[in-house]
Amino acid sequence: MNAEEIRTQFPILKQEINGHPLVYLDSAASSQKPRSVIEAIVRYYENDHANVHRGVHTLGARATDAYEGAREKTARFVGAASSEEIVFTRGTTTALNLVAASYARSVLREGDEIVITPMEHHSNLIPWQQAAKAAGAKLKYIPLQPDGTIAIADVEATVTERTKIVSVAHVSNVLGVVNPVKEIAAVAHRNGAVLVVDGAQSTPHMRINVQELDCDFFAFSGHKMCGPTGIGALYGRKALLESMEPIEFGGEMIDHVDLYESTWKDVPARFEGGTPIIAGAVGLAAAIDFLEQIGLDEINAHNEKLAHYAYERLSAIEGVTIYGPQHNRTGLVTFNLGDIHPHDVATVLDAEGIAIRAGHHCCQPLMRWLNVTATARASFYLYNTERDIDRLAEGLLRAKEFFGDAIG
Repeated sequence: MNAEEIRTQFPILKQEINGHPLVYLDSAASSQKPRSVIEAIVRYYENDHANVHRGVHTLGARATDAYEGAREKTARFVGAASSEEIVFTRGTTTALNLVAASYARSVLREGDEIVITPMEHHSNLIPWQQAAKAAGAKLKYIPLQPDGTIAIADVEATVTERTKIVSVAHVSNVLGVVNPVKEIAAVAHRNGAVLVVDGAQSTPHMRINVQELDCDFFAFSGHKMCGPTGIGALYGRKALLESMEPIEFGGEMIDHVDLYESTWKDVPARFEGGTPIIAGAVGLAAAIDFLEQIGLDEINAHNEKLAHYAYERLSAIEGVTIYGPQHNRTGLVTFNLGDIHPHDVATVLDAEGIAIRAGHHCCQPLMRWLNVTATARASFYLYNTERDIDRLAEGLLRAKEFFGDAIG
């Protein structure tokens, strides 16, 4: 793949920031959008917009076809058995909350266990805290190896016959590590538990097949994979989705309403009450087309190459500490520069036109495990090049000069 050519398809990347060409290294927070996705959303609003599943007029039919067509495309994209296993949500956070608020609370009993890891994003931690508290269940953590990876022996030692749910990130948004989801699924299933996967950081970068991974639920967001904000999806095995009660109620999710009782539509409609995210689904479908045209295997290889190059380039700078394994990582490098606060590092880099993330990355327990309060993070995508990483390294050298004695 040609990252330089791909970059030309992203209008936002053509600008200068503070007098410098923009280097966008914050795609793990949200990716930029190619012209084809932007135009698909505009085209929908200009030509086809109406509410879905309601009117019998032409615009309503077009909008419904676009929305359900996006669901079918999303199902194929992640390898679901059918489009009925795809629930459109506002994103990964909403999808994980749906599983925790509906499925988990229906199966958990006092003394049961939920197993997660210390590396989880708050969106894959707090919902399980709340589910455990509501049921009187126990929340347990798979310990991490010194480099931040997960050993299957530790999974086997943590998951027991009392475990009902195991939930893990496919890729850590801080460490960049790719977790052994398929092997974790095998351990969970041997003990009668289901596996929930936070795919927010993996879906944009690698080919996903939920049936090959053997997970029971898989959540991801459109805005991290070149799609618009406010749209994502939950994959769930159909039998599990059918066992779940909706957590939001209103139009289009109901089958029959009486004064005192109501019944719900089949899945996935029962989980999509109200006017759905129609334009977002159209944009997500266009993003899938864009990524598949380039090739997910090519994107993954490109991101792994950039992550390795960044690890080597930044490791050569005195005072830089990089977190996570050198290998088995994709798409990002998290680091600190001496005793300089990451916010200060990010501010200096922004003055050079370089956008990175700084803070706890919605992973406060992991920050404590790393024995830091915050870190800086540079994350890469299909429009980044080695020259962008060179610019980052040059910016960090200028930060060292600016702060001087703070590098200790």
